[in-house]
Amino acid sequence: MLALPILAITFDLDDTLWAIDPVIERAEQRMHAWLAEHYPRLPERYSVTALRTLRDDMLGLRPDLAHDLSALRLESLAMAAQRCGYGRDVAEGAFGVMLQARNEVELFADVLPVLSELSGRLTLGGLTNGNADIALVGLDGLLRFCTSAREVGVAKPHPGIFEAASSAAGAPPNQVLHVGDDPQRDVHGARAAGMRTVWVNRNGQTWPGGPQADAEISDLFGLLDLLEQGLV
Repeated sequence: MLALPILAITFDLDDTLWAIDPVIERAEQRMHAWLAEHYPRLPERYSVTALRTLRDDMLGLRPDLAHDLSALRLESLAMAAQRCGYGRDVAEGAFGVMLQARNEVELFADVLPVLSELSGRLTLGGLTNGNADIALVGLDGLLRFCTSAREVGVAKPHPGIFEAASSAAGAPPNQVLHVGDDPQRDVHGARAAGMRTVWVNRNGQTWPGGPQADAEISDLFGLLDLLEQGLV
């Protein structure tokens, strides 16, 4: 039986459309510098690394926030602020500085050409566990929606977030293609929800095991080739 045509494509954001590690590192450094200027007791006690560790520890204290990276970061900053004799407003200000920097990303060179090519003929959307804002990163003109773990209440690879994205796209899961870099969160999760999948393997990694994606590409230009040849 012939596969039904693809009506929509969802894209993971971090490490699929841009490299996330340098973005987060820069955002944390900028937040730390802002704290040093305005609320010095906090950065004197907590280095950038210590604040990151505190955020990770918060997950153990608040597993209910596992799907909400913004809330985890904010609550950990609030704890640090309280320990240093500051109010929650300090944490909120610091997080605002970090969030702004977190959305200053450098798109991979293939992103704009490929999304521009596809946006006129398919519904494109974002699908993320993170807290990037597609308007702030400049993709709101190409991605019609962005489904986040924070708004849905569950994170990838839970099928629920993929089902929510399919609903946002206005297409059944078996006519949605998900494109992402993470074998577990993106490929396995999307497959479990009934989507077709493409693994973006920019760094030449070996497949770690488990059900494979329908296709593998080294950059998004390969996605255009797959669609043109009807391979997904």
